[in-house]
Amino acid sequence: MSLAAARNLESRPDSAAENRRNTLISDGELDRMFRQMLLIRAFERRTEALFAAGTIRGTAHSCIGQEATAVGAMAALGSRDHVASYHRGHGHCIARGADPGRMMAELLGKATGYCGGLGGSMHIADMDLGILGANGIVGASMPLGTGTALTAQLRGHDGVTVAFFGDGASNEGAFHEAANLASVWKLPMIFFCENNGYSLTSAYAETSAAACVADRAAAYAMPASRVDGNDVEAVALAMEAAVERARQGLGPTLVEAMTYRHGQHSMRANLREPRPEAEIDSWKARDPILRARAELLRRGAADEADLAAAETEAETLVDAALRFAEDSAEPDLDMMMAAVLAPRDALPEPDLPTDRMIGFPEALAEALAQEMERDKSVFLLGEDIGPTGGIFGATRGLAERFGTDRVRDTPISEGVITGCGVGAALAGMRPVVEMQFFDFVTLAMDMIVNQAAKLRFMLGGSRPVPLVVRGPQGGGIRVGAQHSQCIESWFTHIPGLVVIAPSTPYDAKGLLAAAIRDDNPVIFLEHKLLYVAPPAPVPEERYLLPIGKGVIRREGHHVTVVATMAMVARALSAAGQLAREGIEVEVIDPRTLAPLDEELIFASVRKTNRLLIVHEAWSYGGFAAEVTARVVDQVFDWLDAPVARLTGMDTPMPYNGTLEREVMPSVAKIVAKIRALLE
Repeated sequence: MSLAAARNLESRPDSAAENRRNTLISDGELDRMFRQMLLIRAFERRTEALFAAGTIRGTAHSCIGQEATAVGAMAALGSRDHVASYHRGHGHCIARGADPGRMMAELLGKATGYCGGLGGSMHIADMDLGILGANGIVGASMPLGTGTALTAQLRGHDGVTVAFFGDGASNEGAFHEAANLASVWKLPMIFFCENNGYSLTSAYAETSAAACVADRAAAYAMPASRVDGNDVEAVALAMEAAVERARQGLGPTLVEAMTYRHGQHSMRANLREPRPEAEIDSWKARDPILRARAELLRRGAADEADLAAAETEAETLVDAALRFAEDSAEPDLDMMMAAVLAPRDALPEPDLPTDRMIGFPEALAEALAQEMERDKSVFLLGEDIGPTGGIFGATRGLAERFGTDRVRDTPISEGVITGCGVGAALAGMRPVVEMQFFDFVTLAMDMIVNQAAKLRFMLGGSRPVPLVVRGPQGGGIRVGAQHSQCIESWFTHIPGLVVIAPSTPYDAKGLLAAAIRDDNPVIFLEHKLLYVAPPAPVPEERYLLPIGKGVIRREGHHVTVVATMAMVARALSAAGQLAREGIEVEVIDPRTLAPLDEELIFASVRKTNRLLIVHEAWSYGGFAAEVTARVVDQVFDWLDAPVARLTGMDTPMPYNGTLEREVMPSVAKIVAKIRALLE
């Protein structure tokens, strides 16, 4: 590390070093950075004009005035490094080497855009350049960035991740969770704050207790550098030091670049202007392009003719970019639909008879072990999953076998755990994230719903997101309302997610293995009652079960019962009782809730002409309502009675044991419901 870089890294906020002119950047490098800043500004000015003309719609966020932060930051990065951006990300992309033509095409919603016109201004990405994508969710860059940084660490190369964020995002939990995780694991990561003094219209001082963002780094044992963000040389030197520190395995650094956007928060310009005119004028006088221009002239590295030619060149490149975008085709519906989920090969149902009996948790652990053995990109993240083996034993013995690098105990930070998994999946890993109780997934909903489920789509279908989020849900073991929910319908409602709900140890092993190999984000639900159910036959060898294929657990012709997870065993018990009365019940286990094996259910209804759907989750808006709607839509003429539902009561789960049993579907309730359906 150079002495100058070290001094920059170690400088305290507001030190005199912030404004010191640096001459350690070569003339040629300064000229290159100047030209990049010109291109960014020309691109943003054209974008503003196109937005005002109605050619670009929706919204876009200009980085005019902040060009030095993007260009200076990227100057220190190499080809193996990653960049996670945010909504004001055009400059980051251009400075990283993105094609302005494809960027402009994306802004115009064209098929040749980086994301096929499906992402737009806030979601431009190019994984070939290490650009994870700009992100419309404030603070999301940081959890995602921990995933690519962890990937570099696990793979043993010196790649670094830079997560850009604004000053407003420093108040998000995502910042604090990610900073803590990165520091605990010494991830090769740089938290780069572009502090332009305002979030939307609120000034930093009005919304943040800390005097500056850099002060927050001390809480996470992280060094910080506060630099003049309008001085491209100062930014480059700060980044050089931080990147070198990360490559040496010393962990993350926070860089706070003090800068200013010339325009409003977004190009819509429909908000009040909270900034005093004198303040705006003062910052415009410190314009980063004007300062770099003056420095080139001062050094004699360029003359006025050279600088004018550089400005013309930038405009010419943007002209060409716009022509490319305007001449490009629109995306079509087929392309759009293909971007939602990655395709998968059809798998046959295996025929593996066995007498070996193991329990549900052991089956999960065996699937995890076999997939980790097969594929070194598979690793596990979760709370107490390492030496403890998880509170239900689903990861028992895996840390001893594969090491704590691949079976990682995490802080209690569900949001960043999941975000780390999403980022790692984008970088080519196959993470499995455990929720200690699935109720806690509420703390990770942004990373599941806005990131994992949407990223393949927003990237135009160009990148898989092979992530599994698994854990226990459901009642029956008296752990109360906040540890007993069945929330599968939340996830079946979200395009881009696969939802799997096994009911036996055999299915748990085969479906979990298939989920890990799938190129889509998978929600893998494990009912807690199944953890304590008796052992069942499970082959020792590796096998996969087809995702999206249900099974008939019991043949019948009087009534069809579709049951899920722990309710399958209860439905089978009820069917056994009714068989003694001559009533033959067909029991269907969907196994996968999204995609759903509709044809299996439709065929059964055509045979029995009656349908009962049983699940533990609440009735209102539950999974049974969706199945009912599809059956009525497709096979209504075969029904001899209205579709019936038996679900949990629409109440939080009580702690009292008698009440807990009362609110859940029971064998007796299933029997009674079937009898009523046959009357």
